[in-house]
Amino acid sequence: MIAREEAGPGAVLMVTAMDAMESAAAALSEKIGMAVEIASNRATALRLLDRRNYAAVVLDQMLAESDAEGADLIWKRAGLAVPVQMNFALSGTARLEREVRGALTRRKREQQLASQAAAAAMDAELKDAVTGFLLESRLALAEENIPPRIEGRLQTLAAMAERLRDRLNAPCAVAEAAPAARA
Repeated sequence: MIAREEAGPGAVLMVTAMDAMESAAAALSEKIGMAVEIASNRATALRLLDRRNYAAVVLDQMLAESDAEGADLIWKRAGLAVPVQMNFALSGTARLEREVRGALTRRKREQQLASQAAAAAMDAELKDAVTGFLLESRLALAEENIPPRIEGRLQTLAAMAERLRDRLNAPCAVAEAAPAARA
């Protein structure tokens, strides 16, 4: 597998065969604060997509309609880039900017949701493990005739699990401060 490099802090790939798109790309780049690269055909687009990760890929609808197989390949290799398909011949730079901004906003929101879901899953898994340690250590301590050395270790383990459980269940000070700052 080919390793992809990041195209700066974020970049957009425009795929269009239309001439003189450099000025539209430069205007878009200035307005969104990201690099905008142009691919004039399928081969160039696929080569760029194999080498770099993009935040968004904007595909000219006329190119997509004239080369449906090529459009499918571009979408498959776009990775995590947000796909945008629009007709450059009918749309001005203002519409191009709105579409790209909307796509980037969706991408950011999806990344935040995915991050929150991963954090929640990790939190639940960690809490389950700590609960298991605590339960098992307490059950072991309830056994009869435990050697004193082992009993001491089990008590230490139970105390550590309790402290960790308390820390995991305590509300986060940063999370509590955030709503107050917005008010």
